[in-house]
Amino acid sequence: MPADLAVIGLGHLGLPLAQAATAAGVDTIGYDTDPRPVAELAAGRPPVDGSLTPSEIRRMLSGGFRPTTDPAELGRVRTAVICAPTPVGPTHGLDLSAVADAARALAARLRPHTTVLLESPVPPGTTEDVLRPLLEEGSGLRAGRDFHLAYSPGRIDPGNRTHGFAHTPKVIGGLTPACTESAAAFYGRLTDKVVRARGTREAETVKLLETNFRHVNIALVNEMAVLCHELGVDLWDVVRCAETKPFGFQAFRPGPGVGGHGVPVDTVGHHRPLRLVELASRINERMPQYVTQRCATLLNEHGKSVRGARVLLLGVTYKPDLADREGSPAPEIAQRLMDMGAVISYHDPYVPVWRVRDLPVPRADSLYEAAAGADLTILLQHHRTYDLQGLAVKAQLLLDTRGATPAGAAHRL
Repeated sequence: MPADLAVIGLGHLGLPLAQAATAAGVDTIGYDTDPRPVAELAAGRPPVDGSLTPSEIRRMLSGGFRPTTDPAELGRVRTAVICAPTPVGPTHGLDLSAVADAARALAARLRPHTTVLLESPVPPGTTEDVLRPLLEEGSGLRAGRDFHLAYSPGRIDPGNRTHGFAHTPKVIGGLTPACTESAAAFYGRLTDKVVRARGTREAETVKLLETNFRHVNIALVNEMAVLCHELGVDLWDVVRCAETKPFGFQAFRPGPGVGGHGVPVDTVGHHRPLRLVELASRINERMPQYVTQRCATLLNEHGKSVRGARVLLLGVTYKPDLADREGSPAPEIAQRLMDMGAVISYHDPYVPVWRVRDLPVPRADSLYEAAAGADLTILLQHHRTYDLQGLAVKAQLLLDTRGATPAGAAHRL
């Protein structure tokens, strides 16, 4: 059955797009080569990362959304959006193999006048130099003449109810002006504002800048956290005061590491490296080690050794109030503490089972009892369900890596 839209890749980018399109009345199919998420969605079950609720999935299905593993469906749509994952590869660059596979599957069935869009994070030049030839060779059609081709950076903030898909401006850069306008017409049905970039490379570089901006600023405030601890300065109060400045400052807060799906990119092909981003990555990657060092020091100051210490980790997801664990620093912190001889347990209302090094980590059933029995409790993620005032009273020793506890109630990062 023909559809208006095919979303290729039902991950953290594709599902929110499919949800927004279905809500806007766009007849949408969701294509993925992995039968597991397709079967789960078709049965009305939400993704494991908790990005959508069961009721939201049911609304999508009742609105006509059809998840499928049949590539033949790709030849029956007016618009196709590639949302394939691009994880970091062994050489620290983005792995484009899933994008290439999606392009080949689409190219074999591509019809004239189709609009093809790429939303996956990619190095600048990918749409024109990688995606375009794959589509043209596989279809016999020519981009910009027989079909439209454009790039639009994904701007999904999981769990953000204020800035959802419809209320977040969509940047678009087409291979030709006509490609840009075709993409703008599509996204204009889903979002309040469309911003036109000069071309695909500019649009791709928007994503590069936005992701690197986040990582560089988190690195700066992480370094400030280490410095302020050495100086005996309350960084959280510093940030609170600094963010009252109405210009020239945007507040970022430190943490035990940087999670999420957006990875910093410090090299693009054979071009000069982005040295600041490279340094920021090293700073952020050191934070789990710094947290474990702080744990050892705190235990030592209270007459206890890390070896044999009972350590409770609170919140092992990368964002508050979500089940998504992508890039969470919790596994590395747990591993480091285990290597030092600590006995680890965890609590997270969104993660019923957790494994580190393929070994199950005991989950605390009673949060307050677990905190009272642990030699050290570490808040890694601040879920709304946590009563931090109560935890601070119950815990023998509490390290807050999120600055969420009341002043003086815990040791802060």
